[in-house]
Amino acid sequence: MRQPLLVVKGLQTHFELRQWGFLRLGSVRALDGVDFTLDAGESAAVVGESGCGKSTLARTLLGIYRPTAGEAWFAGQSLARLQGRALKEYRARVGYVQQDPYGALPPFMTVRRALAEPLIIHGVRGRAERERRIAAALEEVGLGASPEVQESYPHQLSGGQQQRVVIARALLLRPRLIIADEPVSMLDASVRVEILDLLQRVQTEHGIALLYITHDLSTVRHYAQRVMVMYAGRLAEQAPVESLLARPQHPYSEALLAALVDPEAGNADQERQVPQGEPPNLLNPPAGCRFHPRCPKFMAGTCDRKEPPAFEPFSGHLAACWLRRGQ
Repeated sequence: MRQPLLVVKGLQTHFELRQWGFLRLGSVRALDGVDFTLDAGESAAVVGESGCGKSTLARTLLGIYRPTAGEAWFAGQSLARLQGRALKEYRARVGYVQQDPYGALPPFMTVRRALAEPLIIHGVRGRAERERRIAAALEEVGLGASPEVQESYPHQLSGGQQQRVVIARALLLRPRLIIADEPVSMLDASVRVEILDLLQRVQTEHGIALLYITHDLSTVRHYAQRVMVMYAGRLAEQAPVESLLARPQHPYSEALLAALVDPEAGNADQERQVPQGEPPNLLNPPAGCRFHPRCPKFMAGTCDRKEPPAFEPFSGHLAACWLRRGQ
């Protein structure tokens, strides 16, 4: 049986909160027990409200944050044990597309210099080879390889052009995985589809796995094969995209879909239904299911006391909800 490219088990990332630098107030449980796998060449989306832990997951997998507990394996190698050269080699195999393209590019570097930097860091010493890779990457993302583009500074480019440069940089080292953290949320609506189409094309053509992090569930149908719904640092549901869109099994997923304006689903004229209340404080999250204070199907004595495991109501479709017990 083929081993998944990425395996995540019980992953936790907590942030200690202090007052005046020494008074410990507790830990913010931003990521609190996440399990999933990602196959080589697969595209998966992580969706949820702001503050649910999506970006913390991305930065933990990138090695920017150190996990508090749990494990993640990339191509069979434990990420928790990576350091020095091994960590550097891992980061060469994982591309990162940030949310804010302008903030992701050094303002004092030209496009050529910004793209040459990772190549130099990762040992591509020959100038001719660097120039060849830079030109090829810019061509692939639709910017062309003209000197005018390469000598431009970020402020001289549009937001869509900046994000194309960021994607080109992510491709330079021939990664096996790209993590795209809200890659179009800072862009005009007119260029969002272009950028998502570009990501999908390079992911498919090169057989790269893609972890697409977004709060926009309407794009998931077109740009992911599988979707993971995150709530308050945990995965509420994960399933193939069509299965989740057709028959969501967690009340939070149902609420997200009910709030979605989706002309393809024929609900563009319907009144939007949004979850009542606010997401929990992750410094002191509620016991049991974390969605239970907002859940219209809450069962007293169960949902507020015991954390639900991931039930499998359909093959490959997991939902952490007590309503799915026994299905």
